[in-house]
Amino acid sequence: MSEENTMTCRERFLRACKCEPVDRPPIWMMRQAGRSLPEYMALKETRKFTELVQNPETAAEVTLQPIRRFGYDAAVIFSDILVISEAMGAKYELLEKGGVEVDFALNSKADVDRLNPKNVLDHIGYTPEAIKVARKELGDERAIIGFAGSPWTLASFMVEGGSSRENLRSRAALHDEPKLFFSLLEKITEATIVYIKAQIDAGADVIQIFDSQGGTLAPNLFWRYSGLWMQRIIDAVGGAVPTIVFARNVHHNWKQVVQTGGNVLSIDWSIDLREVADGLPADVAVQGNLDPALLIARPNSAAEEARRICERMRGRNGFIFNLGHGVPPDADLAAIQAVTEAVQDFK
Repeated sequence: MSEENTMTCRERFLRACKCEPVDRPPIWMMRQAGRSLPEYMALKETRKFTELVQNPETAAEVTLQPIRRFGYDAAVIFSDILVISEAMGAKYELLEKGGVEVDFALNSKADVDRLNPKNVLDHIGYTPEAIKVARKELGDERAIIGFAGSPWTLASFMVEGGSSRENLRSRAALHDEPKLFFSLLEKITEATIVYIKAQIDAGADVIQIFDSQGGTLAPNLFWRYSGLWMQRIIDAVGGAVPTIVFARNVHHNWKQVVQTGGNVLSIDWSIDLREVADGLPADVAVQGNLDPALLIARPNSAAEEARRICERMRGRNGFIFNLGHGVPPDADLAAIQAVTEAVQDFK
C-alpha cells in the first residue's frame, strides 16, 4: 500500500496546502458549511446566531455536523468575521433575511477612536475554546481551519453599518480620510493577529483570511487598503500553519494576492480555476471553485461540474476542492452529497 493511500484526511489537506502530491483532491466546504443542515436548523430554533457562535460547545457542535454527515477532510470552525468588530466595541447581528447589521456605522474620528483592539480575547476567547472542543472529537484525523475577515472587508462592514454590495461609503472614506482609514485598518489588524494566534494555539491547523469585499476596491488601491494588511497578518503567523487567502473578484490583482504570502489562494467561481493556477508560482496552492448555485441544482448536474473541475485540475499539485463562495442557506442536501462523493471518489 502506498504512503498516499494511508494518509489521514488531515495529512492530505496539509500536504495539498504545501503543494505536495496527494491521492485525491481534499475537500471541505466554505463557511458556514453546516447552515443548511437540519441538525443546524434545530439548534438555531433555540438560540440566535451570535449565541451559537459565543458558546464554545454549540460552536464546536455546528463545526462538527458537516464532518459527521459528509466526511470532509477539514472542518472550518463555526464563527463569524464580525466577532473582531464586537470585541472592539461594535456589536453586530445576523439578519433573518440575510446579511449583517452593525450597531453603529463609523462616521467620524471619534467613532474610530473608541474602538479598542486591546484585550480582544477577553471578549472572543470563545472561538479558540470551540477549536479545543472540536479537536477533542476530531483528534488528528481531520484538519481544523480557523479564520478571520480581512481588515478591509471588516472595515467596510463597520463603515457601512452592515452588509453592502458596493461599499460606496467605505470607498469614499478611504479617499476623503486616508489617515483615519489607515488608523481603522491598523486597529483591526492588531486585534486580528491576536485572535488568529489564539486559534493556532488552540489547535487550528490552517488559517483562512476572507477578503470577500476585496473586489470592490479599484485595482490601484487593492494593495494599499487590502493586500498590505493581509500580508501583515500572515507575516505575524510566521509560517506556524499554512494560510489561505480568499480574495473575491480580485482577478486584476493576482500578483498582489500572491504577495500577501498566503500558501493557498481560494478562487471564486467567476474565472477559470486552471488558468489562474497556471499563472501562479508552482509553490502556491489553489482552492475552489464550484459555483455555489450548483448546490441548489439537480444533484447530477452538481456532481458533473465537480468532476469537471477535478479533471481540469488533474496534475496540478496543491489543489483543494471547494466552493467559489459560501454555502447557500437553502442548499439541497442531495446536491451537497453528490458533490462530496464525486470529489472523494475522484482518481
